[in-house]
Amino acid sequence: MKKILFTAIAALSLIISEAQLRTPAPSPTQTIKQDFGLSSVELSYSRPAMKGRKIFGDLVPFGKVWRTGANNATILTFGEEVTIGGTKVPAGKYGLLTIPDKKSWTIIISKQTDVTSPAAYKQDQDVVRVEAKTMDMNSAMESFTIQFAEVKPTSCELHIMWDKTAVALPISVDVEKKVMAQIDQLMNKDNR
Repeated sequence: MKKILFTAIAALSLIISEAQLRTPAPSPTQTIKQDFGLSSVELSYSRPAMKGRKIFGDLVPFGKVWRTGANNATILTFGEEVTIGGTKVPAGKYGLLTIPDKKSWTIIISKQTDVTSPAAYKQDQDVVRVEAKTMDMNSAMESFTIQFAEVKPTSCELHIMWDKTAVALPISVDVEKKVMAQIDQLMNKDNR
């Protein structure tokens, strides 16, 4: 009897370990790549949903560092040097953090790409901080959304939206200087 029970338990354990139940992620990850300037900018973040909850000032407290999404740090990768808030940001991978408030947010581009809680944030790793006024949206955005908007050859905006609140982060790149350097290089190479 003990052998049969042991065999049944072992078989059941094997079946359970093999058949992992897969369910939808409550805060699915989104990755966006936007051609911009002479390169691209990529964004990877998790998208929590409102689910009837009060968002800003409650789920996301005012005046505290927020990882700007769910699950993991929100990551921005610039393929070339960009300018944000008058500060030149070299090409590379950065964490996107925010400090929401009622009338404005502090948007932080950080060298830290692993911040998943306010306790892990280190202000001395900030590359740039920008104040952005909040904008009221007419209808609520159920799922947290970050997108590139107003994309032009030398500038774009990163829009952060959830519930009825939105903020925009202007990003620019000096394309003319790079194109002129390429032209000069080609002209010097073509001197026969």
